[in-house]
Amino acid sequence: MEETFQSAYQEEEQRLKNTMKEVDRQLAKFTSIPVYTGHDFTEQVLEAGREERRQRLSKIVNEPYFGRLDFEEQGTNQMKPLYIGKVGVDREDYTDQPLVIDWRAPIASLFYSFTGGEGPAEYESPEGVVEGLVYLKRNIVIRQQILERVADTYNRGSDQPAVSDEFLVYRLGENKDNKLRDIVSTIQAEQDRIIRAARNTALIIQGVAGSGKTTVALHRLAFLLYQYKEQVSADKMIIFAPNNMFLDYISNVLPELGVGDIQQSTFSDWALQMLNLDVRLADTAETLEYWFEREGELPEITDEVPGRFKGSMRFMDILRSCIEQMEMTSVPDMDFSPWDGKVLPRAEIMKWFDEEYKPYPLAKRKERVMARIHRWIEMELKKAPSAAVQKERKKKASAREKAYANKWPKYEPLTLYKHIFKAAKGGSVIPDEIRKQIPQSVMKSTAADLKQNVVREEDLPALVYLHVLVNEISGEQRFDHVVIDEAQDFSPFQIALLDLFVKGHSFTILGDLSQGIHAYRGVHRWEEMSQLFAEEHNDYFALTRSYRSTMEIIEFANTILEKGVQSGITAVPVFRSGDGVRLIDYGEDSRKNALQRAMQHLIDKDYRTVSIVTRTLHEAKALYEELKTAGVEVNLIDDGKKQYEGGYSVLPVYLSKGLEFDAVIVADADQDHYGNSSWDAKLLYVGCTRALHELWLMNGSERPVYMEQEAKEVVIHGWPSE
Repeated sequence: MEETFQSAYQEEEQRLKNTMKEVDRQLAKFTSIPVYTGHDFTEQVLEAGREERRQRLSKIVNEPYFGRLDFEEQGTNQMKPLYIGKVGVDREDYTDQPLVIDWRAPIASLFYSFTGGEGPAEYESPEGVVEGLVYLKRNIVIRQQILERVADTYNRGSDQPAVSDEFLVYRLGENKDNKLRDIVSTIQAEQDRIIRAARNTALIIQGVAGSGKTTVALHRLAFLLYQYKEQVSADKMIIFAPNNMFLDYISNVLPELGVGDIQQSTFSDWALQMLNLDVRLADTAETLEYWFEREGELPEITDEVPGRFKGSMRFMDILRSCIEQMEMTSVPDMDFSPWDGKVLPRAEIMKWFDEEYKPYPLAKRKERVMARIHRWIEMELKKAPSAAVQKERKKKASAREKAYANKWPKYEPLTLYKHIFKAAKGGSVIPDEIRKQIPQSVMKSTAADLKQNVVREEDLPALVYLHVLVNEISGEQRFDHVVIDEAQDFSPFQIALLDLFVKGHSFTILGDLSQGIHAYRGVHRWEEMSQLFAEEHNDYFALTRSYRSTMEIIEFANTILEKGVQSGITAVPVFRSGDGVRLIDYGEDSRKNALQRAMQHLIDKDYRTVSIVTRTLHEAKALYEELKTAGVEVNLIDDGKKQYEGGYSVLPVYLSKGLEFDAVIVADADQDHYGNSSWDAKLLYVGCTRALHELWLMNGSERPVYMEQEAKEVVIHGWPSE
């Protein structure tokens, strides 16, 4: 076996030398050609091709490929070794055997979909299904042009066992830094099916913690740009993430895959930019801490809770009814008279509004009608018997035209929204029968917020929808594809709204219901989203295998779900074992000293990223100050954080979603902070599943029932020996 490995290693070492020689030669050739900056169209096209070549060669100069697949296409009797990398590069003579094949190419899908067996394999090409035999599947690790590792995951001619998980475990065992990395060399078959799914489909992906949901979605964007390059563009794609720090955390993946210019935003930032609102957006932490710190049992989160109601299709229908009603009463109930003795009948104005400008949205219709009235005034002014009379009439007409325009409803979204939630008064543009469809609890809480000029996140979909109903969606505002991460915290209303902006229902919607800690406004079942689309326009995938944490951490987290949430969703771990989960009482130590001692112990183990997770932001801030005073170098992660800096951190559990750390300490994992509700269990589950290698849970009082686990290989009570 050792002899076989040495032979394979030597073969790949020689191939790497040959590849680098060819890459260096091509790169030298294309960089030696002066960049053309003239105006000749033919030369510009040639220069664009040369620049693309330079870029691709530069991207592979240090790590040209990561995999090899030996494939014999049926009917050819010729086996070809195919080397697969992040970027494809042709040989200089443009033969049919590329130097490196792009991982997104149809034939490269075999590298991910083929899992062994003696039978034929197939892939979908533009010409149809291609069938053949796989003889070798090999993972290769190259760093800085140095061959570090060779691992065969399938060899048709060998009697040695496959080691597919061995290579995966090797890559998963690496410590993390402050950025998410691409997984192009370790994409699994079930992930690849999602990445290569058809474009005009709303994909809904339920993925357990650590299943690679986010990276799969990012790789899907790269694939769509490759596969549909004539139909989609990067600047017409957008990723919606839970917060700006998370956007920074994932910011390296797409550039590593050779993709740039994709828009990245939170839903709140996107909505506020579109609306250009001057309001105070309620802090997420304020809302969460209101729910987290309630005394007694949490209230049942029904569809009448303000956040859930405002995220419902029912509310969307109510808003549409409001605008339809407003349309019927928009034109002032009066004739228009620019000066005494001259009248433009309301019937004529209504004809313009209801017939000629009917295709336009309300704001545009008002604009067109008022422009038409202005032109009518100008024509009538020309009939004045003298310049003096004309001047006098013009002055009166200007004032009356302005007064008449003010009698129309104001079509600003926030003004319309305030009309809906203010107490009914005579002449209101919103009839009582529509307003009565809104629960009183929602009416009261929203009216109180708006009186203080406060808007909450759950108000933003309604405000954008009102904007859409009375204005046009411009071409620049439309998307070719939308990715929504942590989608369990989105509402059906948000998805339906974004569907108005995206072509062909092209979505990648991903999340985990077990991490639904914003249940007061998010979805409780994926059917709430899938039913928004026709059956042929949506698809559902479940990713149940977790690649992030050790078996011990995943088994511990699964028990929290089984006992505390009972959702039926649990993770299947990759076979990667580590230390047991530690349950530690503060004991005689003060809380601060115990947490400081725990963090120092993990720091001493040379982990790059260690975090203490608290229940609330208030607790995180207080602990951060205590640790800083004690001389511990830590970062505080709060709602205002724009960048994840890695290293050692303190943060509230709700901001940890989507992030991962080498080691995690859950502070105050006790009954006082995490009760026995399913919501408490979900919060604790989120905190636990951030850990890759070690998980410690510290407590100062009795632990919740769903933490009681006895398996010695999973749980260790007490401090490690020092």
